[in-house]
Amino acid sequence: MTISTTIASIETLACDAGWRNYYFVKITTSDGVTGWSEYDESFGNPGITSIINQLRSRIVGRALGAHEKLHWELFYSLRPGTGGVIGQALGAIENALIDAKAKTLDVPCYELLGGKLRDRVQVYWSHCATWRINRQPYYEPPVRDIEGVRALGREVRDRGFKALKTNIYTYDENDVPRGWAPGFGLPFRPELNVTPVIARGLREHIEMMQEAAGPDVEVLLDLNFNARTEGYIRVARELEGLHLLWLEMDTFHAPALADVRRASPHPIASGETLWGLQQFLPFFEQQALDVAIVDLVWNGAWQSMKIAAAAEAHELNVAPHNFYGHLATMMNAHFAAAVPNLRIFETDVDRIAADGQIFSHEPVIEDGYLLIPDRPGWGTEPNEDVIRSRPPNEYPYGAGLFMYGQKQP
Repeated sequence: MTISTTIASIETLACDAGWRNYYFVKITTSDGVTGWSEYDESFGNPGITSIINQLRSRIVGRALGAHEKLHWELFYSLRPGTGGVIGQALGAIENALIDAKAKTLDVPCYELLGGKLRDRVQVYWSHCATWRINRQPYYEPPVRDIEGVRALGREVRDRGFKALKTNIYTYDENDVPRGWAPGFGLPFRPELNVTPVIARGLREHIEMMQEAAGPDVEVLLDLNFNARTEGYIRVARELEGLHLLWLEMDTFHAPALADVRRASPHPIASGETLWGLQQFLPFFEQQALDVAIVDLVWNGAWQSMKIAAAAEAHELNVAPHNFYGHLATMMNAHFAAAVPNLRIFETDVDRIAADGQIFSHEPVIEDGYLLIPDRPGWGTEPNEDVIRSRPPNEYPYGAGLFMYGQKQP
């Protein structure tokens, strides 16, 4: 079937989402169909909106169905600066085109990705404790002490989740949890050294969450960019015997991560800050990780399928990087439904109160599994009246502030 529809307009929208903003691309076709995607400028990526808007003249009037051709034309025209925020702009455009294309054909997006292999995907509760500790008053109940962390671990178990992911925390003399994010400048420690206090405190944090959640709930730990190779290895060895589902970290140097993997008693997951298959390949070839984390919001769904296929060829599973709004969760759900080599699905269970009004449909989670939607397109879209009534706020760009909400010491 040939799709004769063309792209009539493309615009960007943003709205206040409590402690951050949500960002969207809206594509309208010549037949009046709207395609949506979600992207993000809060997590250290300012400028994506400007890039999308500057590309508008190259997109309007083009054939809707040829999203792969349009991707590569834009890629080559931007060749000196591809990757980074430019790559994320291309991903946002691609995702909106796929939504519009699927709606034009009246099918769910997973049909365009090869069809679904599963009707539901197991999820893990991401930023477990992090949001309730550092993003008060947006999430209830707030976590202010060690007992609050234990209560949250029990809540994960009681609500039927089988996995949770947490970040780096230690506890002060009053049992108050303290985040550690020098890789994001909080505190500003550019040497990124892991001290004995941090290592021991982190083991205490993981042991406590495992005990509270119980033996049937697996724990994942995200170290982000907060150490160098020696520090990651030190943490991995400090946590030996705790049987993590994975130890997650970020680096752009595949041989360094391979060193960590060889020394670690835990599986290694990484890749959420990589863009494009070319950036992933060295990590696959170096056998540097056990699970490839793919950010579909950054890469675009079609390009993400290529990354997943390359991971499969290297005997690796993939996991979506998903800590955005409900539209991004639905986008990732279609990807997770279609890839054969899926490990597990990330989602933030803690949500701001307005999420139910900002999006037309919310993800459905039952017994720790996300149900794959079968509505045309991604299965949800922003409510324009609501997002236009919630103008975006001026939040400081910076990953550390985004993650931990702490003031610079």
